[in-house]
Amino acid sequence: MGMVGTVGLVLHPRRDSEEAIKDILRWADGRRVTVLGLPEEVGRIDCSAVAVDADALVERSDLLVSLGGDGTMLRTMRLIAGRRTPVLGVNLGRLGFLAEIDVRDLPATLSAIDSHAYAVEPRMAVRAKLGEEEVTAFNDIALARIPGEGLAAISVTPAGDPFVRYAADAVIVATSTGSTAYSFSAGGPIVSPRVEAVLVVPAAAHSVFNRALVLPADEEVTLEVLPSSGRVAVEVDGAVHAHLCPGDQVSIVAVPGAANVVRVGSTFYERARRKLGVEGSTAAG
Repeated sequence: MGMVGTVGLVLHPRRDSEEAIKDILRWADGRRVTVLGLPEEVGRIDCSAVAVDADALVERSDLLVSLGGDGTMLRTMRLIAGRRTPVLGVNLGRLGFLAEIDVRDLPATLSAIDSHAYAVEPRMAVRAKLGEEEVTAFNDIALARIPGEGLAAISVTPAGDPFVRYAADAVIVATSTGSTAYSFSAGGPIVSPRVEAVLVVPAAAHSVFNRALVLPADEEVTLEVLPSSGRVAVEVDGAVHAHLCPGDQVSIVAVPGAANVVRVGSTFYERARRKLGVEGSTAAG
């Protein structure tokens, strides 16, 4: 990332982002940097950010700043998917695993950007086609059971080779970035986001084989809803996008380098230990 001439803001719909926006505007005013925002977001805050539509925000911004939590960060990454424009995540919530910094660190981080004292790291996504719609996720795409309609019975076929059938609450196809989200809660491994791999993780599997799979990023994986399954919801980064019936299938591919994030602070492992409460066994001494 070279000199920043235009910053785009993406805001959480409810959390108070006024303090963070004031910090950004003060920094921008002293450097003749233009600050853009989406009309429905900056319109509810008394600020000098210029309201533009999503296409203009993506096209004109040299840096996108996500102000919110993990959901806002994921939305920002999906918005910019396929472009080199980096995203800085600012946490306004409690856990905020994906956000790089907290609000109190924003002035120092903007100074670090001025001094080029930061790194930009790529993040992989997963992509699937649902009917005529193509969806992209930076955490995961999951086929989840619908309450009252039975288990999700799903066959998993990586690289055209049928491998396993799960009966579970859900089958999650996650990126390494998403390894600390739904996949983690289902018992999947923690994977550094620098690893380009696809995780297939069953949630609450009612099967003899209940292990996760780790696949290379260049292998397509196909999930088929088996005849014994109930209908399933297709969740993309936690939001329901479609429903599938027995006999339906969806193929998922990895998209390496689909977004770029600004890194200035702690390492992934420091953040994982702190945010996930990783302590280890007391018996280990």
